[in-house]
Amino acid sequence: MGPLSGGLPSAGRAPQRGFTLIELLVALMVAAVIVAMVTVSGAPSPERALRFDAERLAQLLSLAREEAAVRGAPIRFESDDTGYRFLIFRDRQWRTITDDGDLRARAWGVETRLLVERADGRRTLDFGRDLVEPPYRVRMQRPGASVTIVANGLGAFEVLE
Repeated sequence: MGPLSGGLPSAGRAPQRGFTLIELLVALMVAAVIVAMVTVSGAPSPERALRFDAERLAQLLSLAREEAAVRGAPIRFESDDTGYRFLIFRDRQWRTITDDGDLRARAWGVETRLLVERADGRRTLDFGRDLVEPPYRVRMQRPGASVTIVANGLGAFEVLE
């Protein structure tokens, strides 16, 4: 071939490959929709946060029940609108548990109201050496959300909406 043929495109050459501007815009729109969906579904809602706290509290109540049996001393659960704590009865007085990382005092983070509903009318939760106790409910309320922890009296706790 001569010197002139190097600069001219050949008739049999394939067209250049790549994305068109429209294809790139469509791909960006799809990615933006997916990111928006993930962001909205992953955002914490008050109901989801309350449910999470209720599940954690149910596990801690179960643990407190077991700890009372293991330690051979009653454990009490107390709460107010700002937080909650577990106490143990030692030396003829109730003392806040400080030697257990799981049963430490905690803040709610959001104002939370707890209502204890027991057949015997008591409003406190005390765990002792007894493995069987009357069933009860603990209703957790926050602005716009409410869940209930149901205790069957045998150590099982269930969170209901």
